[in-house]
Amino acid sequence: MARSFVLWLHGLGDSGPANEPIKTFFTSAVFANTKWSFPSAPNNPLSVDGSVMPSWFDIHEIPVTADSPQDEGDVLKAVQKVHGMIDKEIAAGTNPDNVFVCGFSQGGALTLASILLYPKTLGGGAVFSGWVPFNSSISQRITEDAKKVISTSPTGISHLIC
Repeated sequence: MARSFVLWLHGLGDSGPANEPIKTFFTSAVFANTKWSFPSAPNNPLSVDGSVMPSWFDIHEIPVTADSPQDEGDVLKAVQKVHGMIDKEIAAGTNPDNVFVCGFSQGGALTLASILLYPKTLGGGAVFSGWVPFNSSISQRITEDAKKVISTSPTGISHLIC
């Protein structure tokens, strides 16, 4: 069985190690050859209140709404880091079809951005309580391969669970 890779991105203020118990819920034999990665966001100051905490990118207001200001440059820097983690795993021999990115809250927003902007078709992703962290200008950058990830499979099940 080919190796799969699950990259799990935590929410604002959290850490990768605090999320590691999630993998204990995946006990099916299909996950026997799965490599899990739970990176931690660096500590960054937040525009919303000036606090410093683990954050993938800057947040300007809470709650985040469709009209919230977006720091797309900061989001794109975080996307580059995620793409680097994915690239490293693919270089180690994992087929892109077996790469899955998942995230909660801010990590979910980063998951969406990372999958939509990745230049290859990935296996899929899951977003829990996330949002689209950029405006429509970025939609022009979404690759054709990324569109395949968010399309519906022949079974009628979406590859990207939101």
